[in-house]
Amino acid sequence: MKLAYKRVLLKLSGEALMGDDAYGINRATIETMVADVAEVSRMGVELAVVIGGGNIFRGVAPGTEGMDRATADYMGMLATIINALALQDAMRVAGLDARVQTALRVDQVAEPYIRPKAMRHLEEGRVVIFAAGTGNPFFTTDTAAALRGAEIGAEIVLKATKVDGVYSADPKKDASAKRYSTITFDEAIGQRLQVMDATAFALCRDQKLPIKVFSITKPGALKRVVEGSDEGTLVHV
Repeated sequence: MKLAYKRVLLKLSGEALMGDDAYGINRATIETMVADVAEVSRMGVELAVVIGGGNIFRGVAPGTEGMDRATADYMGMLATIINALALQDAMRVAGLDARVQTALRVDQVAEPYIRPKAMRHLEEGRVVIFAAGTGNPFFTTDTAAALRGAEIGAEIVLKATKVDGVYSADPKKDASAKRYSTITFDEAIGQRLQVMDATAFALCRDQKLPIKVFSITKPGALKRVVEGSDEGTLVHV
């Protein structure tokens, strides 16, 4: 089977792991996601994942009001490590070989982020899960996805959301909103479309690293994306 992409960076939000729950990790949801990842991995796609922490951090966020921003950001990074370990274990159960690499040192539970080692894991067919964002406060996991994608030589960043692409307006509020099949970085900026945070978006544009926005909740969507089907929205130079 012909693949459109050989090496991809998949950005998963922490909220995507909640399913219909208010917070935390919904086991059925994570198993469904891992099944999709396993399918494309077995097709020969080299796949790395950046995971957010919103599903866990949301539960403690009210308590961070008035807290130093850097401290709150480090707490968020720790939440992504929890999610990464849960994802790794679900992959183990599904028969996938996965490694967690984290930008914060927690040597008892995960490897530190080492670029050549991550590249070797990918070449040997393992899924690499990048946790703790960039390891720095004031940067989002979107920025971590753009950065790690560029570092490992990914051909595309796949931004998995609950919406099946980029729309001209909020489709929940505007019935006439249309989904873009493709759009350029400059067009997205000109129309003030929120694809990723500004730092991540600028990094992808500068590195000529395309972004595909698609719905992770849509059955078979990830497979169709790596096959090059008209799924979601492709943002390109």
